[in-house]
Order: sequence, then structure tokens, then C-alpha cells
Amino acid sequence: MRSSPAAALPPRLVATAAPSSAPTLAEIPSGRCVLRTTDRPPPAVALGPAPGCPADPEPRLPALPTQTLSFRELSGLSVNAEVVRSEHDTMRGLMYRHNLPEDRGMLFDLLSRTNHKFWMHNTCIPLDLLFIDVDGLIVGIVENAPTLNDETRDVGCPSRWVLEVNAGWSRRHGVFAGQHVVFPE
Repeated sequence: MRSSPAAALPPRLVATAAPSSAPTLAEIPSGRCVLRTTDRPPPAVALGPAPGCPADPEPRLPALPTQTLSFRELSGLSVNAEVVRSEHDTMRGLMYRHNLPEDRGMLFDLLSRTNHKFWMHNTCIPLDLLFIDVDGLIVGIVENAPTLNDETRDVGCPSRWVLEVNAGWSRRHGVFAGQHVVFPE
């Protein structure tokens, strides 16, 4: 779920230790802002739905369009993502959902390239958030974002898109910052 936009931060390349399967610094285009994936996973979070998950005030919304996204460096990996573009759908995101199939996600088309901030307000399932630049470069991943939490999260790098998937999905499938999402034509 997206919170209010924040001012773009200056580009930075954060070169922390990365898993051996993650792209090396030489593979990331020079001068690009990328928050590297660390070699240690973040603390685990409880799987959803969260206790105290609020009732959905709009239980009968129409289905959103979907796109199948793949990953350039990971042959055979794809995720079927609901695509949100409207302000209403962007603000709602995955709020009130009690589950999300492993091969599904939600892709936010945020229409501008900036350092986007997200929160987990009324979000009942923990998520990974992949921040994706205009050319498909994953500029950072927020892993294991906890449920029902209003703390904003970002990666400090400009992006145009954010893909939300189940918490832990990125590591389970070998997806790291510096890799590329391939959008359909």
C-alpha cells in the first residue's frame, strides 16, 4: 500500500555484501542507485492473516487486470501480478487480503520516477516489496514487511514500479536487487 510521495533522494549505490547468486557491482550499470540485497535475510515475520485484520469495507470490487512478469536473469520464473494504476487502487493495494498465492503479486504503476514510500496499513499478510526502475532494474527490495504497520518503507532509490509478493518470496526464488523484471509488450 502506498503512502504519500516523498522527495527523491540523491542517487546512491549501497555496496553491502550480497548472496553469491546476486549480481556483482560490475553487473550493475555505473552510477545507478541500487540498494544491494544483503547476504542475511531479515528476521522472519508471522504468516498471515494477521490477528485483528479489519473487515474489508469494499468486498465486491471488480477484478484488476493482470500481467505476467518474468525475470531476465532467472529462466522460468514468473509472477502473475494484478496491475494497479488508479489512485484508489494504489492506496488500497493488498489491504484486507487474507492470502496471496505463491505465484501472484500486485504491480503498482506509480507513473513517476521517484523514491516511493509504502506502508502496510490494513495489510493483513506480510510482503516483500520490489522497487523497479523504468528499465526493469530492481533497485531494491524491502523484505518481510510486517502486517498492520504504518511505518513507511523505501529503498532510497528512484523507481517507477513496485511489485508486492508474499514475504520471503524474493529469497525463495533467488530474486535480488540488481536483477531485471521483464514486462510484457
